[in-house]
Amino acid sequence: MTTPPYSYSSPIPVRRAHLGDALASEWTKIRSVRSTMWTLGVMILLMIGIGLLSAFAVAGTNTDLDGESVLPLGFFGVLLGSICVITLGVLTISSEYGTGMIRTTLTACPSRVRVLAAKSIVFFLVVFLVTTTVAALVGAIQSAIVDSGTSTGEDWFRATVGVGLYVATLGLLSLAVGALLRHSAGAITVMLGLVLLPLVLALFMVAESLQDVRQALFEYSIPSQLGVLYDNAVTETGPSGWEPLWIMLGVTAVAMAGAALSMDKRDV
Repeated sequence: MTTPPYSYSSPIPVRRAHLGDALASEWTKIRSVRSTMWTLGVMILLMIGIGLLSAFAVAGTNTDLDGESVLPLGFFGVLLGSICVITLGVLTISSEYGTGMIRTTLTACPSRVRVLAAKSIVFFLVVFLVTTTVAALVGAIQSAIVDSGTSTGEDWFRATVGVGLYVATLGLLSLAVGALLRHSAGAITVMLGLVLLPLVLALFMVAESLQDVRQALFEYSIPSQLGVLYDNAVTETGPSGWEPLWIMLGVTAVAMAGAALSMDKRDV
């Protein structure tokens, strides 16, 4: 007579993992790694520091804004701070490929699309909330320092929520590029080139036959599109209103689709 094999039933209930579990995991990661603290900390310092310097410079020279909004003074702080967001977006996924931790992540959650979705959602919400909050704070301080100039409700909404959405989406694009290249330095270089190269090329296009190309590079560059959210007068024939955000959302959606396909088809 054979003895039945020993069996054990765990008292811990077993259930299938879902997106909520992946979100909880990614939230734990993004708030516990040093790169998040450093990149977002530097971004906050840049936005506040440059915003205050701009406001004090305008107030110190008694510049008359002639009734225009004071909020565009925060543009340069956000532009430089977006470099920090680009870096964090790339590191959010490429660092796991670099250390090999992506294998552990995919063992715990075999659905690679779910992992990418969870990383994207957590990253987007964190960057959006931080950027919007700091942009609103900087705008309030600038309005208190600079007496001249007025800002409408639409100006405030675009310079806070609109800018927050644009910068967070730019960060998502960086995350997608990081997933495609799987190399931190390479992905950050590509994203910095995407931000700066169109303006650099436009500066050297002095030939008359290239004027249309030069104008397009200037108007559709990321700094110019970000500036449109502060002031519609940045470009004459390029994107206006909320169009820069829709353009960035479209480009990011294509990149995210490519990243999802790449993660699903390529080996770790």
